[in-house]
Amino acid sequence: MANEGGRRKRTGSAKRPVLRIILGTLLVLVLASAGTGYWLYSSLDNNIESFDIDDAVNGERPEKLATGAKDILVLGSDSRSRGNKDLAGGNVGGTARSDTALVVHVPEGRQKAVAVSIPRDTLVTRPECTGKNGSTLPSAKRVMFNSVYTSAGPACVIKTVEKMSGVRIDHYMEIDFSGFKDLVDAIGGVTVEVDQPIQDKESGLDLTAGAHKLNGTQSLAFVRTRHGIGDGSDLGRIGLQQQFMLALLNEVKAQDLLGSPAKSFTIADSLTRSLTTDSGLDSLTKLAEFARSMQGVDPASMETIMLPVRYDTADPNRVVAAEPQAGQLWKAIRDDADIPAAAKESPATGG
Repeated sequence: MANEGGRRKRTGSAKRPVLRIILGTLLVLVLASAGTGYWLYSSLDNNIESFDIDDAVNGERPEKLATGAKDILVLGSDSRSRGNKDLAGGNVGGTARSDTALVVHVPEGRQKAVAVSIPRDTLVTRPECTGKNGSTLPSAKRVMFNSVYTSAGPACVIKTVEKMSGVRIDHYMEIDFSGFKDLVDAIGGVTVEVDQPIQDKESGLDLTAGAHKLNGTQSLAFVRTRHGIGDGSDLGRIGLQQQFMLALLNEVKAQDLLGSPAKSFTIADSLTRSLTTDSGLDSLTKLAEFARSMQGVDPASMETIMLPVRYDTADPNRVVAAEPQAGQLWKAIRDDADIPAAAKESPATGG
């Protein structure tokens, strides 16, 4: 039975993960690398929380124009519930807010992918949604994108993204702080190259220029730091998140997970315990099927783009979608076409 924005309760457990950063393609690549061995781990299915997108959104949705392409909304929040409270950074008040959002577009043919980051400070129009307490939230203009999750949960975020982009979302994924940390630690760390020193007391990140192999806790600080780079806004942090995503994908793809069943199980267990998906991906069987369709996607071919935004004229601490760039970007994704170079240029860059 759905509750609170379409989320399904986990039988026999009061745990309700409130989630931080999700790189949904990670689990797909883990499964693809490990191959059919994951069919043995059916016991992990019960770890996954899920909801049905159509039932949860419960309203008019965009037409799927490119039926052979797949579009995945990858979402997280900065809540500090469960084991996340012991990790650096985040919202200690315990209220979930979407902290990271990506629309991952996988074209027909499954040979490449593009990830579009939506800055959390973007002002958007929130459509009418069902709030977390079951009441109806009327449509509202100029609300911060990351507040939509707080007010109405993941179903309303999907609805908001579909309304602003015209892109029909096929799948949805989340992972929490502790799951992300466990994943990085399970694969033995991730190496990143830092162009200049980064010191951020708020996130706990302190790195010199050069290459660094980060453990799970350090990786969390890396992807959420904002005060040690650029203008201190969310826009600068997006660049670090995209850099880390590609480094992590490369690390997962490079490891011989099929030759290490114990490591494969550890990674799968840590991910599924922290994972929320739509009902189309809510078992290892479904994830493995989707993984096989993604085997041709090489991390080197994945393009990362920030949604083109400009600083809001009324509030320079907020941004709004920049036109015509944003419209051109979403149209290319809807049509499964090449994204024009002009559609990748953002007037606001975050330094």
